Amino acid sequence: MNSSVEEYAVIVRDLERRFGDFAAVKGISLSVRKGEIYGFLGPNGAGKSTTIRMLCGLLAPTSGGGRVAGFDMVTQAEQIKRHIGYMSQRFSLYEDLTVEENIDFYGGIYRIPKERRKERKEWLIRMADLEKRRTSLTSTLAGGWKQRLALGCAVLHEPPVVFLDEPTSGVDPISRRSFWDFIHELALQGSTVFVTTHYMEEAEYCDRLALIYRGELIAEGTPGELKTRHMEDDIIDVICPTPQEVMEFIDPVPGVKDVALFGKGLHVAARRGEPVIPRLLQVLSDHRLTPERVETVPPSLEDVFVSLVEARDRRETNLQGGPR
Repeated sequence: MNSSVEEYAVIVRDLERRFGDFAAVKGISLSVRKGEIYGFLGPNGAGKSTTIRMLCGLLAPTSGGGRVAGFDMVTQAEQIKRHIGYMSQRFSLYEDLTVEENIDFYGGIYRIPKERRKERKEWLIRMADLEKRRTSLTSTLAGGWKQRLALGCAVLHEPPVVFLDEPTSGVDPISRRSFWDFIHELALQGSTVFVTTHYMEEAEYCDRLALIYRGELIAEGTPGELKTRHMEDDIIDVICPTPQEVMEFIDPVPGVKDVALFGKGLHVAARRGEPVIPRLLQVLSDHRLTPERVETVPPSLEDVFVSLVEARDRRETNLQGGPR
């Protein structure tokens, strides 16, 4: 294997998974460098979890393949399972065990040598900030603490690659941020982290992102690259009263491509923002509304994703001979 390939922890080419006539994953190709935090961003049902399961050796690809942690996805699935960490949306902790007992249990499952188990347990407790909770029953922990403990148990055996499948689903924003601090610590120590999410703000924490929609990888790059290289439209930030009602007034304005709720206001996508702003101001004035702000702003990842999805849907409609 040449040096360029050895730089990567995950290499996938033309990966596909079908369930009968339904293609859940359609020809995905990607590469993840060692020590990188790689985000897989997309809505529920986009194919993220199916892809993760194939990368973890839990589901065989229908076609295509690749290598994970140096092992072939098709012929060496069992070796992959032994050399990765995996954390799914459903925590696999034992609620009737204490924090320490859960860690001891997973230390045994991963066959960590006895002389290393205590050292790894103390590392996990320190990294997850669980010193004061080590004797607490896991069932009594808040969601954020359970989450940190589950991640710690998934990496107790020091795997080179860690897969996190929607790990912060249903967890409050403060706990999510704390969890990401833990992820960055793992990356600093040399682990490669592959994480799926549908939270746009989480995606900003990744080194690189892949946007997946309907089983297809529609864009890839750093958060900054995605917001510049892949965004053709200008974004106009409109802060005004009753934004949800205002959407119907703004949508037909000439030059407006899309309108979406964003925070306390609206994000309006336009091919060229400058000539559209006066039209927006006029429409708001006609409806006796005084906006707090109407100005162009840098696009968010959500704006980029919406723009790319709409472009992809338009292409599909045109290929099927639909209205242009």
